[in-house]
Amino acid sequence: MTLFLITFAIIGFVILMMSVGVIFGRPAIKGTCGGLNGGDCICTQKCEKRLKLEAEGKF
Repeated sequence: MTLFLITFAIIGFVILMMSVGVIFGRPAIKGTCGGLNGGDCICTQKCEKRLKLEAEGKF
């Protein structure tokens, strides 16, 4: 039972720390270019692989 309580407290602390980051306006986590986003790039600076694909006309 002690191990369960310690584990529960640690997980609770981690969740608390993540929520503090959201509360204080940390930017949202963003994905990378391509993937499940339908190919829409949300990156501010495109990587070499993305630039090459765009030059070939695949995006």
